[in-house]
This record gives sequence, C-alpha cells and structure tokens, in this order.
Amino acid sequence: MLRETETKEADKILTILTRTEGKLAVIARGARRRRSRIAAAAQLLVYSEMTLYQKGNWSILDEASTLELFDGVRRDVEFLALGSYFAELTELLTAEDVPSPEILSLLLNALYALGTLHREPEQVKAAFELRLLALSGFEPMLESCAVCGTGMPEEPMLDVVQGVLHCRRCALEGRRGLSMPLCFSSLAAMRHVLRCAPKRLYAFSLPPDALRRMEDASEAFAAAQLERGFRTLDFYKRIRIKETIQMTDTERNNGG
Repeated sequence: MLRETETKEADKILTILTRTEGKLAVIARGARRRRSRIAAAAQLLVYSEMTLYQKGNWSILDEASTLELFDGVRRDVEFLALGSYFAELTELLTAEDVPSPEILSLLLNALYALGTLHREPEQVKAAFELRLLALSGFEPMLESCAVCGTGMPEEPMLDVVQGVLHCRRCALEGRRGLSMPLCFSSLAAMRHVLRCAPKRLYAFSLPPDALRRMEDASEAFAAAQLERGFRTLDFYKRIRIKETIQMTDTERNNGG
C-alpha cells in the first residue's frame, strides 16, 4: 500500500499498487476501528491480498489478509521514513489501469532489503531510485561519454538534466548543466543496477565515498527528471542528520 488518507469517522482511502491493474484508489470502510478485520492490511507499506468489489466509480475493500508486514522496516524510524519515500516515488511513477509487476517487485524487494537483509539504506536508496526511474522511461545513458565517446572516463560525471555521462574535461569544453561527480566504482555500480537481473540488484558493495557519490547522483537525477521534491525524502534526511548528531555526541562523551 502506497498511501492512506483518513476519511469520515473510521474509513480510509487507500492508494494501492497491484501487479495486474496498476495503481488503484480503494475505500477501506471501518479500517480505523480498533477491532477491524482489515486494519492490519490497510496500513502503509503492507503487502496484502485483497478482495474488492465495485460500487459506482469506487473500488471497495471487502476482505484482506496480510502477506508481509515488513516489521524490520516498521521498527526502525529511519527505514520507515525511507520506505515512505519509496512509496511516494512509486505512486508518482505509476498509473491506473497500467500493469506494474516489475515496479511492484522492485518496491517489495527494496523493503525486504532494508528490513530483513539489513542492506545499507544508502545503497538501497540509490539502487531503488535509479532502477525505478529506468523502469519508468527515464533511464540515464551511462555506456559512454556523450561528448568524446569513451566508455571509461577518468573523471566521470552524470549530467542529471540531460541524463548522460560525460568526462569532466568534456564538460569544460562547452557543456552546461547540473552534473554530479562519479568515480570508476560508483559508475560501475550504477551500470550494474541498470543492467542486472532483479534478484541481483543489490549484489554490489562500495566504499563509503563511492557509495555517497552514487547516492547523491541518483537522488539528483530523480529530482531533475521529475522536476519536484518529496516531503518524505526531506523527512528522511532530517532523521539521518539527527541520528548523525546523536552518534557524534555519544562518541564525544565516550571519548571524554
């Protein structure tokens, strides 16, 4: 489930993503009642099996059972904030009546990677953004420099507006735009994310600096291509900053 909106006394309007019918708006009557039989299934980021019926222009939730609650994500405020960003991004890039099996699998695997496999959130975030944009028709061209044609730029950069790779030197020869610096390792990881089978999406590791470059480039690419910000991403960043400050204070106190 991608989004929930409270309505009336105890109902919810759910935005859900299905494999066969794409994105749907569903009314979950009584879902906010404590003893509702559909309450668990009608929560953000829950993977459920639902039975719906049509009433006028609305789909009504009749029965539901949870398939995966992603407890590992729910117990960690940072993971929950990041998962909420994934949901907001997914909602933007999917449409009603358009089957989205690959995107649904991508989202479910990202939540599983966070809460169960305990992958680094920076890695999951960067891979999810890049793969989702590619599946939605915004794939960047990373095979070679868009100016000189070399496949192995010494100082690679991603032009996030044009969605092309270029050498730093080529950029100095007249290209204009917002470009993010990469390195050989971060570029190789991004190429892997675009080419690999879905089950191999997170089968890479990067040193911290290279991972930071990949994360920054993927985030900037998403923002430039979609021409908007995300409140859930802003919230996630605030949590990260707060946790970093708390960690620094703890280390300082322990050191003292």
